[in-house]
This record gives sequence, structure tokens and C-alpha cells, in this order.
Amino acid sequence: MPICGRDFSTTDLEWIRDQVRNQPDLNRARLSRLFCRHTDWRKPDGGLKEMSCRVALLRLKRQGLIELPAPQKRPVVVGQVLRTPQGAPQAEVKLEARAPLDIFPVESRVSSFWNELIDRYHYLGYRRAAGAQMRFFVRSGDRLLALLGFSAAAWRVAPREAFIGWSEEQRQRQLHRVVDNSRFLILPWVKGKNLASRILGLAARKLPGYWQKRYGYQPLLLETFVEKQRFAGTCYKAANWICVGQTQGRGKWDRLHTHQKPIKTLWLYPLSRRFREGLCG
Repeated sequence: MPICGRDFSTTDLEWIRDQVRNQPDLNRARLSRLFCRHTDWRKPDGGLKEMSCRVALLRLKRQGLIELPAPQKRPVVVGQVLRTPQGAPQAEVKLEARAPLDIFPVESRVSSFWNELIDRYHYLGYRRAAGAQMRFFVRSGDRLLALLGFSAAAWRVAPREAFIGWSEEQRQRQLHRVVDNSRFLILPWVKGKNLASRILGLAARKLPGYWQKRYGYQPLLLETFVEKQRFAGTCYKAANWICVGQTQGRGKWDRLHTHQKPIKTLWLYPLSRRFREGLCG
């Protein structure tokens, strides 16, 4: 069963059950560390994939496959994002075509503000992401224009795999070098000609360096999923992204092939001319 980019076998599940059964004082954080060490589940920089493991363990519990130690802290309710006066709608901003743009990683002290704006004005709202991720503000001078979020790539997407031409083993080994543009929001009161494609171009130039600084490696390919009935993907096309196909309407956890999710077009943007060599090597 693939969860959070890892296949959990029956042997894995039995090992987890044994730890919970035989260690009465075990907590969830320690269990995730033990499992990561036991299976050598690590990030590309060598650190344990603790957060991904904790998300995976919780999903396995919700599916009735394992039991977990009782939580020691009150669980955080995901999805309840505070509303502040700072995030309220503002007067229209008209940006000149050649106005300079800057992109900045979101610092921890303002991360809740990014969450609020995405939750207020993005049609998908805010959802906590697991795994490698970065969030950005885009400004022109002192004016906030847009927000972007990048996170771990989808585990398996047929059009992407065909475009890259990698094997199953290569995909599992190199998937971390594909990064998903999971959120892109121009604030609704901001107007500017070709602004969206300019922002995407700026993000593609700046992201590899920021990602290298945080995670110790550079991504080679960007992906994004555009809901077909809502958007045509015009700004991605204008920014030289490549449309390689569409999804089948299945979510990540659709085991029964119900196809109840919206159809989305898949767009890719190579960050290196030799991206295939890096992803298949």
C-alpha cells in the first residue's frame, strides 16, 4: 500500500503492531523515528522522514490497519485558519507591465498569514502538506501580489512517467527531484498584464537555489495539476510549461477506481536541459 511515497508491506504493518503491543510507554513521535530507522526511510539529505512517517501512520490507523499509542497532546485541527484584518480584501492594485517582481520564502513568523490568504482566496483552500515543501510571497516593492506553494510530487502519474521515460525503480529513487506547484494565487484585487506567467517564470528561476539551500539538492522538474472544468492553464502555457495529458479522476487513495475526483490537466516544466538524464540516472 503506497502512502506518503512509500509502499507499506504486511511485514511493515506487523512490525508496527509489535512495537505498540510490546512497549506500553511508546509514543507516536518515537514510533515514527523507530520505524524510519528500522526501514532506513530517509530524506535525500540523510535525515529521517519523520513527518511523512507520522502522516502515514495516522492514515494506516484511520483505515483500521494498525493501532497507535494515545496522543499525548491535544490534536491540532487542520483546516481551521484564523481570519485577521490584515487578510481582508483590499483596494484594487494595477501593476505596470514592467514593474519589478521579487519572490521571498515564507518565514515562520508570517506562515499563518500565508495560510490565511490561501484559505480565503484559493479555491482549494489551505491544507497542511507533508514532506518537502516551500511557500513563497511575491511582491513588487512593498505591495504583496501573489503566493506560491511547492511540495512533494504525486506518487504516480501515467502521463508524467511516459514523458520522462523512467523505470519504476528510477521513479522511486528520483521522485524527490520532481516538485509539485500545489498552490498558485494572485490576490483577487491585483491586476497586471501577463503577471501570472511572469511570476511562474520568476519562480522557476529562483526555486532551485532556495530548494538546494533548504534540502541539499536541486529539483529537475516541476509539475502542476490544473482542474480542467475551471481553468485552461493559459498562464502555464504562456510560461512555457508543457501539457502532457490529464488525470483519470482518481484521488491518491482511490483503491476502488471510483473516479470521483475532477479531471485535471498535467503540466510540466523542466528545470534543466538534461533533466531526463538526472531523473533516469
